[in-house]
Amino acid sequence: MENKARKRREALVYHAKPKPGKIEVVPTKKYATQRDLSLAYSPGVAEPCLEIEKDKDNAYKYTTKGNLVAVISNGTAVLGLGDIGPEASKPVMEGKGLLFKIFADIDVFDIEVDTKDVDKFIETVKNIAPTFGGINLEDIKAPEAFEIEQRLKAELDIPVMHDDQHGTAIISAAALLNALELAKKKIEKVKIVVSGAGAAAVSCTKLYKSFGAKAENIVMLDSKGVIRKDRPNLSEEKVEFATERKIDTLAEAMKDADVFIGLSIADIVSPEMLKSMAKKPIVFAMANPNPEIDYQLAMDTRDDIIMATGRSDHPNQVNNVLGFPFIFRGALDVRATKINEEMKMAAVKALAELAKEAVPEQVNIAYGETRLNFGADYIIPKPFDPRLIAKVPPAVAMAAMQSGVAREPIQDWQKYEDELLERMGNENKITRLLINRAKINPKRIVYAEADHLDVLKAAQIVKDEGIGIPILLGRREVIEELMREIDFDASDVEIIDPISDEEAEHRKAYAQVYWKTRSRNGVTLYDAEKLMRERNYFAAMMVNEGDADALLSGYSRAYPTVVKPMLELIGMAKGVSRVAATNVMNTARGPLFISDTSINIDPSAKDLAKIAQMTARTVQLFGMDPVVAMISYANFGSSKDPRAKKVKEAVSYLHRFHPELSVDGELQTDFALNREMLQGKFPFSKLAGKKVNTLIYPNLDSANSTYKLIKELNNVDSIGPIMMGMKKPVHILQLGASVEEMVNMSAVAVVDAQEKEKRLKKQ
Repeated sequence: MENKARKRREALVYHAKPKPGKIEVVPTKKYATQRDLSLAYSPGVAEPCLEIEKDKDNAYKYTTKGNLVAVISNGTAVLGLGDIGPEASKPVMEGKGLLFKIFADIDVFDIEVDTKDVDKFIETVKNIAPTFGGINLEDIKAPEAFEIEQRLKAELDIPVMHDDQHGTAIISAAALLNALELAKKKIEKVKIVVSGAGAAAVSCTKLYKSFGAKAENIVMLDSKGVIRKDRPNLSEEKVEFATERKIDTLAEAMKDADVFIGLSIADIVSPEMLKSMAKKPIVFAMANPNPEIDYQLAMDTRDDIIMATGRSDHPNQVNNVLGFPFIFRGALDVRATKINEEMKMAAVKALAELAKEAVPEQVNIAYGETRLNFGADYIIPKPFDPRLIAKVPPAVAMAAMQSGVAREPIQDWQKYEDELLERMGNENKITRLLINRAKINPKRIVYAEADHLDVLKAAQIVKDEGIGIPILLGRREVIEELMREIDFDASDVEIIDPISDEEAEHRKAYAQVYWKTRSRNGVTLYDAEKLMRERNYFAAMMVNEGDADALLSGYSRAYPTVVKPMLELIGMAKGVSRVAATNVMNTARGPLFISDTSINIDPSAKDLAKIAQMTARTVQLFGMDPVVAMISYANFGSSKDPRAKKVKEAVSYLHRFHPELSVDGELQTDFALNREMLQGKFPFSKLAGKKVNTLIYPNLDSANSTYKLIKELNNVDSIGPIMMGMKKPVHILQLGASVEEMVNMSAVAVVDAQEKEKRLKKQ
């Protein structure tokens, strides 16, 4: 109960702080001067107004209409909460807006309408429709949802879609096509059981019919049992799927069925029902949060099953985010007048085809897989797949053009694909990839300063989210008091006070090991025993001796004082002559790696080359191809100063000994980050035409200042400093790091431990 109460508080604080809500309006034009304001508003604004008066389509040219979607609800069917009203639905609508933005760069206004009257609702939406390029209906109860969508699609000339109906239909249809292919079954012949008769179930079944499923092979059930033609008072939607078979129960329907589609409630399918299905059964148990049959129970019951659920912790998650952002993206980009059946089917085919293509390493890394391959455990793409933005919208746009509903056809498809990929630079996906990967195989992380509240909060999140397994170092009584204060369940969390009597044996054992390695460097056994009372030394020895997998420290102490024991006790990896640090900045243009931000004050040319190599490997760890610019105040020999020549020599070394690496310089930062400038001025560069994602600075001053400047001015997330070149997974936080930064660094430490473990097994 305490954990549930804490989760509730966390959710409320998340939505309330630092300011209420999850989305905001941000200006896209300059507004600093009086001239700017006179153009933005009066008198300059009159000019576009007059142009739009002449031709309403000019609204797409002069306003945000073409990239603006309304997420509209009356709050009558909100998630699993039911009819909670328009005001209470607003957090969900804002959340939908956030997903539109981060997955497809679509702007959203959420609109909550205070009426259950269908006519009034439709009238409201029609009256505000001129503002928007598209309408996403959300969380409206059936059967009203069917009429509302049908009438709005007929009466408006912009795309309208009720995602609760069509989102699940599109994703599950893609999964079904691939599952049938794997099972070697034809959709025209399979027997399908649909548990549930709400908006999603009806839409799913209609879409399956569009792909060839036969009405006579479909059995649909609602809360009263099998929907039969002889049942009185059936709604129009249910009449379409009523069966003539003389059966009443789910158990009867499941016998010899090839496909089960669950959009109902948890645990209604028994192992016996599963056993009664045909060979190679396809089971999509999509009730959330708990499916119609437990995933593991289903897998244990049948070894020939192909299964999907709505959950992210099992293979084949039917997740609407694979659909709606990209469908609207494609529809908006050709100014479609509607989202029709052809466009939905195109999205289905694109998703199904994508699952059969070779999976990028970035996706494999995110899900902790050696290699995701099309098969029973991978029948639909993963939500983190970066190819979705370039695959689904073009398919939808093409279908809109071919079906005659596109008002602005695309002429240059390659240019369009490039524009789509560029949009994804605005998305903070790398953090989610990192955390998701850490969760696949959590490791034991020592927090050397766990008696600080923020460190403890970070450890609590890491434990609760399954990112890692915290080991808390510090004064036990302080830690336990703080844990009670934040409702941190300590029952299965290891707490260690290095100076306590209980740890005397560990201190002595660690001191012996340390003394043996440092005895010829002036360290006595007495010195070693004394040092083991210090947390950073004790924590480092825990990692060295295999009592922990990774270490985080530095929250309360200056960076150099924490680095020293790590270098002394843990040391550098084999073949490494210089450690360094990089920070990942989640910028609007995408992730940007900056090195060396913490260790090397004035590295030599050869050191810079080594730092570039290590950073490139770290970039690859995040599933990206490194494109490295060696930064200076000069461009390609424009200065003969030794500081510029140092960078030039480092580049020369890399070109000679590592020609496979995409690296060049010396370059000024603006040329490195501006592809057009670089291509125009230095077309001979190895970076010409490429998007640089890694900057290697010539000294600590410039690197450290740059990353902190970006962080503070642009309010971007920073992951780091990430220690590179260490023998063990050890990472040192910036003094006073935020809870979020410590959580991110915990994920880095876990992934680092995973990689080092893999390399050790290969040796």
